[in-house]
Amino acid sequence: MFDVDCESMKNDLILYERKGHIALVTLNRPDRRNAFHEAMWTALDRVVDDIRAALPRAIVLTGAGPAFCAGFDVNPDNTQVSGMIEAVQRHEREPAERLVARIRSAVDGFVSLPVPIIAALNGLAYGGGAELAVRCDMRIADPDAVICFSETKLGLMPDWGGGAALARLIGPSRAADLVCTARRVDAGEAFALGLVNRISAPGETRYEALALAESIAQNGPRAVRAALSVVRRANDMPLPDALDYESEQAATLIASGECIHGISAFLTKQKAEFPDD
Repeated sequence: MFDVDCESMKNDLILYERKGHIALVTLNRPDRRNAFHEAMWTALDRVVDDIRAALPRAIVLTGAGPAFCAGFDVNPDNTQVSGMIEAVQRHEREPAERLVARIRSAVDGFVSLPVPIIAALNGLAYGGGAELAVRCDMRIADPDAVICFSETKLGLMPDWGGGAALARLIGPSRAADLVCTARRVDAGEAFALGLVNRISAPGETRYEALALAESIAQNGPRAVRAALSVVRRANDMPLPDALDYESEQAATLIASGECIHGISAFLTKQKAEFPDD
């Protein structure tokens, strides 16, 4: 479905491919299990800008090689690590604040894109990689995938927004278990916890995620974005406010006229063809 140029695979830290209404974003640093350093954050910022310029109807996020993402690259050759060592030894807070803000800016920018984002967990998702996964809207895991909120083993804590997202996803008690123990969770337990939506056939995670994205892309794009905005914001509001927001979005959607295409197709027993905005 997606053909990748070999030279691009060598040079691009994050691949952004587009086919029709579907976008595929691939973390492409397999020699470090797709762990992030400053150049990766910059690459993610660029990808977000490209996506915003021409919105797809759904996005699939996955990793190159056998891993999804190992989170933050803590090796000393990562300048974000080496630059922090002296500050940490002096217990200085400001450099830590800048680093966390840099990470959050990139991650928030990606997960706030107003279309469904599906994480295809093709392998291990550790630390920030697990956080990035739970901040997506949906997750499909390979049977051999392993999820681990490993930060506390390093004397750290989730700081990509994943701790808060995890608590909302599976509840505070279960989230405390995974974060405070830093234990590994296999695909079966992740599904039982509600941490992933589906388990794919072995080796088929990317393709099943793309198929899910395609099923989303066949629906009204304005309808999907409006409904998704309600789903994303509902937990941030008291129920009456969330209900009012849903009503506002629904009225705006109906007034846009997108439903004419869907209802007409239904009445004539044809497949709906929704135009782009």
